Amino acid sequence: MKIQSVLDLKTVSQAYIGKLYKPDAVKVNIGMASCGIAAGAKAAYDKLLTEYASKNGIHVCQTGCIGFCEAEPLVEIFGLGKPRIMYQHITEDKIVDAVSGFIAGDFNKKWILGQMKDPRSLLETDIPNPLDGVQPLDGIPFLEEIPFYKNQVKVAMRNCGYIDPDSIEEYFARKGYLAFINALKDMNPADIIDVVKASGLRGRGGGGFPTGIKWATAAKHHGNRYIICNADEGDPGAYMDRSILEGDPHSVIEGMLIAGVAIGSSQGYIYVRNEYPLAVKRLITAIKQAEGYGLLGENIAGTGFSFNIKISTGAGAFVCGESTALMASLEGKVGRPRAKYVHTVEKGFRQSPTNLNNVETYANVPAILLKGANWYAGMGTERSKGTKVFSLVGKITHTGLVEVPMGISLKNIVYNIGGGVPKKKKFKAVQTGGPSGGCIPERFLDLPVDFDKLSEVGSIMGSGGMIVMDQDTCMVDVARYFVDFLVDESCGQCNPCREGLKQMLEILTRICNGDGKDGDIELLEEIGGMMQKFALCGLGTSAPNPVLTTILYFKNEYEKHIREKKCPAGVCKKLFHYEIDPEACTGCGSCARKCPQEAIAGEKKKPHALDQGKCIKCGICYDACKFNAIAIR
Repeated sequence: MKIQSVLDLKTVSQAYIGKLYKPDAVKVNIGMASCGIAAGAKAAYDKLLTEYASKNGIHVCQTGCIGFCEAEPLVEIFGLGKPRIMYQHITEDKIVDAVSGFIAGDFNKKWILGQMKDPRSLLETDIPNPLDGVQPLDGIPFLEEIPFYKNQVKVAMRNCGYIDPDSIEEYFARKGYLAFINALKDMNPADIIDVVKASGLRGRGGGGFPTGIKWATAAKHHGNRYIICNADEGDPGAYMDRSILEGDPHSVIEGMLIAGVAIGSSQGYIYVRNEYPLAVKRLITAIKQAEGYGLLGENIAGTGFSFNIKISTGAGAFVCGESTALMASLEGKVGRPRAKYVHTVEKGFRQSPTNLNNVETYANVPAILLKGANWYAGMGTERSKGTKVFSLVGKITHTGLVEVPMGISLKNIVYNIGGGVPKKKKFKAVQTGGPSGGCIPERFLDLPVDFDKLSEVGSIMGSGGMIVMDQDTCMVDVARYFVDFLVDESCGQCNPCREGLKQMLEILTRICNGDGKDGDIELLEEIGGMMQKFALCGLGTSAPNPVLTTILYFKNEYEKHIREKKCPAGVCKKLFHYEIDPEACTGCGSCARKCPQEAIAGEKKKPHALDQGKCIKCGICYDACKFNAIAIR
């Protein structure tokens, strides 16, 4: 069937709304994004298929990541008029018992994360809540009310974890492609751009440039215009774009189609990391399905509008996340940035007008057109509208993907959503914006998270990476780590970045090895300032951020490394040693049993001693001690 109208979409989707929300049997949704598969979801999926292969009444389905990666494998079970139950840590050995228990009404509460109150997305308020009349289970929290999800608002990730990413029909059932058909049939390009402008949507790839203005500028230049999706997500610890592509690829394709109508383009490209094989696989499937329904290709819906999408896989160069380097790579050249005195919206890919946005930006567009600009602009702050997806990782109790309104405080994300720092350790800093982002100390935890406020304290929004650090993190070593990463990823084209990063790394390595000297801090600041002013591209101008912010907020650690030859956090091995505090040691023997060098000895219930000659500073004793008796000196 070729989709020709809104009526066609509704006809196809109607048959799947029931299957999606009120199946005629038990439905088991297993989270099969990369995080779930790594935690054992694929084995659980295969086990369940084998167990129920010859039995009716069980629908075993895959879905994407619902965000709570720390609780994977996540399995949702519903049907038979019972609540929708989300189970956590359901591996191969638990899956059959979880399903059979659900059917029998014997719920293992230890395995349950929560029950769902409303599975609809923000776009489906005209569909009755399928759980109306369903009796909730006593003593089990609603998923929407547990701390991890309570403050989240799912727009870009509205379908992740709810639909089968390989089913375009389930995407239809969640109002998929309705925004595109409406835009194609009932709106002119200028009207589409005006809606995006009025929404206040800014690019989610890092730069934060207003999306509507970018579209309008590309539309006014003549030539073969191109639409490019930047899915070259390379920040350490960041996986927002990957999860959207793995859980809801059609939202990105639909966003690109709408952009194509808006600027008058007939060709789109998705530049995705080769390290994301599952995302690529699901994109290929989604493109073929969209072509099958006539939503990609020639003369779409009989309107004369044509649009095709090609996938290009990058080779893993971090610098190709920069727009001009990405376009050079897409052309088959070495991925190197160029100066932007001529903008890519005028002369970009193949020297033609090009609109480039990232995955999350495109995923927001269909929702904005369906719900309206005022709806989207009603979330967030004055200059940073809508929501933002962050990958919350590091020294945090609950790791995962969170989508929150702009303007939410760092404290709310770290402590309310993330559950704070584990093991009762003290929060030290949070780094936002990837390897070129800044490290924000505890005193700024009440800072609202938006483009401008993060910039004021020396950091950036970036694509959405958020790494939490605790008391055991050495900020000098953190700066060294990120600079080391950037040295390898710099294209080496301009002197400030190439030589500046190399010099910074040499200085930081020397400081971490105990060979720092007076003047090193000032030299790092001088090099960083020079790079910010004179580097060619955004990678080079932002690369000093980790160094400059750690010096600004944690200068005392640099001074201790240089002047006292000590690492207070106990990370730089040449600058510390472990000691056992005899007053705090209870003689439990936990440290001695776990020490790989047998460097700890002592009688039971009496203070132990540590042999410095045998100690390799592995930190196992420090982590094992429950009484804070292992001290860093």
